[in-house]
Amino acid sequence: MELTRLVGSCDDGDCPTLYVTDRGTLAVQGTRLTEHGLSIPAHETMVEIPVDLIRKAIRDGLL
Repeated sequence: MELTRLVGSCDDGDCPTLYVTDRGTLAVQGTRLTEHGLSIPAHETMVEIPVDLIRKAIRDGLL
């Protein structure tokens, strides 16, 4: 799978970031949430990103 960076919270790639894949989906890099109280499949995980990251992607016409 190829990832193309859309927008991130910093320039060094070590922070919340939003990517588009070559499959036409989005991939999110963020802090893994472990105490969310939800029952999710073992092959999935929950991550947390700042709302401003999505706002910036929309404002910049990336979504």
